[in-house]
Amino acid sequence: MKTSKPRRDFFFTLASLVAAGPASKLCASQPLPLPSSNMTRVSDRYVDPRKVLLWESTRREIREAMEGGRLKAAIVPTGSTEQHNEHLAMIQDTASAVLVAQQAALQLYPQVIVTDPVPVGISPYWMERKGTLTLRPETFLAMVYDICDSMRQHGIKTIFIVNGHGGNDQPLKTHVAEFRSKLGITIDACSYWDAYHSSEEIQAEVNKIMAGGIAKVPGHSGEFETSFALAAWPERIHREGVDYEKVHLQLKNPEDLNSDRNFYHDSLLATAEKGERLIRIAVDWTAARVQSLIAQT
Repeated sequence: MKTSKPRRDFFFTLASLVAAGPASKLCASQPLPLPSSNMTRVSDRYVDPRKVLLWESTRREIREAMEGGRLKAAIVPTGSTEQHNEHLAMIQDTASAVLVAQQAALQLYPQVIVTDPVPVGISPYWMERKGTLTLRPETFLAMVYDICDSMRQHGIKTIFIVNGHGGNDQPLKTHVAEFRSKLGITIDACSYWDAYHSSEEIQAEVNKIMAGGIAKVPGHSGEFETSFALAAWPERIHREGVDYEKVHLQLKNPEDLNSDRNFYHDSLLATAEKGERLIRIAVDWTAARVQSLIAQT
């Protein structure tokens, strides 16, 4: 699929809407004028969106941001490399977490940096589907902890872990208090879809957005995740040649194939517009959480 310029414009304008009110009231149909496709409007200025990514930064940029008191927090994205049915790329979970983290950091620029993501998660239950990678829980948690500890050693005292994979959710939330105690800093963890359950108002909004309603958030490769992909990376969706009458999976439980088929059919309800609205909600909520953590530190 070809990348649609209007879809990309959505992300170039998203970070500029910091003071625009609740996510449900934002409108992407009136994009701001941009000097180039590589810049994002943040408040009253244009910013290269790569500036909030640690791996795109130089040591001088990080050092001067910290010495100048501008850099106050880090977001650590966690995801997975795992099967996402016949049509979505295996990077879906990691890409979603990085997207939400980056856009939230842009809203708070220059206070927040996004670290390299942990791109492989805890996914043993998908190993029957070829291509999935999985880590032992202790390995995954050690990687997350060490990234947080690295940032602490550099002087970052506020860290928010933004997760994009279901298998990582409970291990992170179970161990975040231990991380907090050992590191002696302000640290918290969430899965970005926690945003959709954060208030009755937002739950009602999600019910209006999705045909399947909030009960199918996050699902797995269905309407929700496919909408995310349509808005952010349509080139990573590959429906060409998908025919469930010809799908041959060697699964211990034959009913799992029916589950896959049902998720695929559910994905046909996805649209880029739904994805844009869902992404806005997650980004605004994440930015607000990080800002709250900074205020507590």
